[in-house]
This record gives sequence, C-alpha cells and structure tokens, in this order.
Amino acid sequence: MEGEVIGPGPYRATKLWNETIKLFRGGMPLRRHWANFRYYDSTFTGSEALDYLHELLRSNYNFGPEVTRYQTLQLLRKFFKAHVIEDVKGRHGTEDFEDNSHLYRFPTMSPLKSLPTRPSWRDSSDLPRLIRWDDYEELPLKENVAPQKSAVLTSDLWNKRHSVAIGDVHECKLIRRREVTSKQVDHIWKSMTVTHLQRVLGLKTLEGILNPVHVNGKHIVHNIFSVNKTGIVVLENKAEDMPYWVISAMKCLANWPDGSDAKQPLYPGFERDVLRTVADYYQRLKEPLLTYHLYEVFVNILSLLQEQDKATEALQVSCLLLPPPNRRRLQLLLRLMDRVCHNPRLPPLNDTIATRTLMVQMFSHCVLGSPDDMDLDELLATKLVTFMMEHHNAVFQVNTRLRCQVEEHLSHLKRAQIKYAGSDTDFSASPAFCKQIKRVDCEEQKVIGTQIPLQQLLEGLIADKELPVKDKKKRLKQFQKSYPEVYQKRFPTEESKAAVIPEKTPRLKPHLMFFNLKKPFQPFQRSWSFRA
Repeated sequence: MEGEVIGPGPYRATKLWNETIKLFRGGMPLRRHWANFRYYDSTFTGSEALDYLHELLRSNYNFGPEVTRYQTLQLLRKFFKAHVIEDVKGRHGTEDFEDNSHLYRFPTMSPLKSLPTRPSWRDSSDLPRLIRWDDYEELPLKENVAPQKSAVLTSDLWNKRHSVAIGDVHECKLIRRREVTSKQVDHIWKSMTVTHLQRVLGLKTLEGILNPVHVNGKHIVHNIFSVNKTGIVVLENKAEDMPYWVISAMKCLANWPDGSDAKQPLYPGFERDVLRTVADYYQRLKEPLLTYHLYEVFVNILSLLQEQDKATEALQVSCLLLPPPNRRRLQLLLRLMDRVCHNPRLPPLNDTIATRTLMVQMFSHCVLGSPDDMDLDELLATKLVTFMMEHHNAVFQVNTRLRCQVEEHLSHLKRAQIKYAGSDTDFSASPAFCKQIKRVDCEEQKVIGTQIPLQQLLEGLIADKELPVKDKKKRLKQFQKSYPEVYQKRFPTEESKAAVIPEKTPRLKPHLMFFNLKKPFQPFQRSWSFRA
C-alpha cells in the first residue's frame, strides 16, 4: 500500500523494478500477430519478449552482461504474475510464462509499484557523535547528572584567564587527557566510518538506508586489527567459525589438484561433489552474508560500479560493518570463487554452464538478499557479487583515508594541552556535563556572566597605584582593543577618562620658554613723561 512504512531494503530495489518496467514497456517492439485464425494488434510472443529483455538487462549498467537467459525468463514469469504483462485473453497472476510463441501484451493499467516510505531514525539515541578532547565520560553521556566539581568563575579567575590580553603571561603547565577507553575507541571508529560511508555514497543523509543502531564499533575494530598475514579475519570464538570439513573442502577446490587429500579417492566428478558440499553450507545460512540490515547500503553501491575506484572504496567501508564471522565467510568464499574461475587445471564443474557463470549463480543469493524477497534480488546480487569477486583483494583492504583520519583523531585525544596556572577550573576529576537552557537565558548569561568580571578587572587596573602611569595607559589601551564594549561603558568620553587618569601639563622646551621665534626681535622700550 502506498505510504506504508516497511523495512529499509525494498526502497532501492522497488525503484529499480519500476525503472526496468518502464524500459521494457517503452522499448519492446509490438506488432500484429495471427493466432487461431484471428489477429491481435500490439502484441509479442514469449520468445520475442525473452530475447529483447535479455539484451536490455545485459546492456543496462544496473545488471550487466552476467545476466543469463534463464534469469531473464524468471523475471518475465514474475512480470506475468505481477500483471506487468498478460496474455491476449487477459490472463495473469501465475508464473506460467514460457519461451515459445504464445502471445502476450501490456495491460492498460499501470504496473508500477508504489515506493515505500523510508523509516525515520532521527530520534535514535545511538546516533554517532565524535568524541572531543574534553569528554571524560563513557558515551553515551547521561543527562541530568551533576558534575562532581562546579566551575565557578570568580573575578580573580577571570583576571588570570584574560591576563594575556592585558599583557601578563603567567606560569603554565601541561594537562593530559585521561586514557581513551576501548569503548570510546569503538565509538570513534563507528562515528567516523558511518560519516565516511555517507560521503563516499554521495548522500546528504543515510536516513532510511543505514540505521546506526545496527552498526557495532567493536565489529569494525575487530575487522581491521584481528586479521592474519593474508588479511583474513581471525575469530576469537572458534565456535563462530566455519566447520573444519567446509574449510577443508574449500582448500581442496581452491588449490585443485594440489589441495586434494591423497587419502581420499579421486573419482570422476569428485570436484563437483566438493563444490556441492561448500554450496550446501552457504545456502543453509540463516541470512545472506551481507545481512538484511545492510541490504539497502549495498544496493545503493550498485549505482557506483561504473566508477571502479569509487565503488571499491564504498565496499571497503561497508564491509567493515559486517559481523566478523560474516566478513570471514564472505572473504573466503570470494577468494575461492576467483581461484576456481582462473584455474585452467580444474575440470568443468557443469556440462552446460561456464564455470564463472556457475559460481556467480550458485552463491550470489547467499551473499545479498532482502528479507522481503524482492523481485530483482537475484539480478542485483549477480551484479554485485561479480564485481566483488573480480576485485576481492582490493575490497577487503582497510581504506587508507579512513584509517588515517581515525588514527589522527585518536592521536589528538592523547596529546597534552597547555593551560596557564589558575586560568581555568580543573575538570580532570569531573565528567563532561551539559544541560540545555532557553535562548533568552543563554543571552542573559552571556552578557552578565562575562561583563561583570571584566568590569572588576578594569576597576582593579585603574585602582592599581603601584603601576606607573605609562604602563597603565598601555594596559588600558590593550584592554580597550580586547573588550571595547566594557571599556566604552566605563569611559564614554575622554573627560571621564581624564578624571581617573589626569593628563600632566606639558613642559615647554628650554629655548622656547621666553622667546617666540616666529616674531622678529624687538628691543625693550620705555616711554618717559616730564612735568613742567
């Protein structure tokens, strides 16, 4: 139903289903056909539909040349069941579509599926957040937990903190962060891996594609560091590993004929029985190796396969999210498939199907699939598994850029920081604490909480009688430059400043004390008066 919220898997597959139907309906040649002494316009035979759709899928970058004629026939049977096509009598709803001259046509109603609504995970409490230098508590942080030591900013503390701005540099010391815990390391790998994956896929958000709850940081760390010399994951719990007889069969087939045990009888068709043994084990797994939770992630990667480097990087990051047992099984399987396809000494494993096609068809649905059994699962899995088999060595390498970014961040957390003595409250014994407040209260605290200590700092500077006038003016000028609003409030005019720090009367230079050189010198004259 339209608007129904279902799992994350079907979205991309449904979109590809609709696109395939549009291409098929828009390009399938239609003409008049005769049957049972009458003609039918705008129709096609089953064989004509099979020929056209097969070439269409092989030339489409979403599916590729690995699509077989049998897979195309299976898709047409699904089309007939889903009423994408019908026979000339209007019958549909079954999978009775055959490669013959039976006539079919397109129905007048739209056969497209409604795109499912992607679920929203914005409210998830497990959304990854990158750990900062001053985070001291195990993530996720607990709300409403009071810190062990309050940070009261007194005027004396503000004087010391802002002493650099007015010319004083106090004694400093090195402060080291507490040890980064293994839980925090796992969280950092999770956060940065998810972010890197989103960037590689070229998406603004992974909402509806990857639920962070299903990403385990321990799995990522294990997949990177717990590997053997060949780069294959080593499991700590041997009970999670593959049975010995399966590994033995895979080694036998991968190194054929050198890998076979001399004690075992080598009869005609022995290699086919060995392959069947391996296939039975993988086909009985409870879910595909790429897991149902990551289905939408890997289906989105299909659109990148034309750009090999970009697709390889996306697969490198995505495969780190797998549980270690799944990653180990997948890596061993793809390596086996590649060696079998390139072993010229190995006899044919099937009388009618090429070895490469056989390996992809036999194991593709064991690698990728959705819990809803989507119509295009087999074709999408064939495309992805073919690419992963051809590039398995590169796919299972740890992405260099991601690893460098994480190691640089971890190194930053372990660095020492310089703090001036008394310039800040010591939070080494207190956890990180944050409490949300209203915007009005925030603005009020910002004004009151900063200006009062600064005003006290300015008054203390003015009242310092031991400080020479020249140095005091210099400090006031620096304060004015650093905190112009506080300075302007204290000294709104030059007169207010002069009242606090009066200007001294300038002394005249000695040679200008009695003479004005701008006027010519006139001798002193005195008038005399005489009486009769």
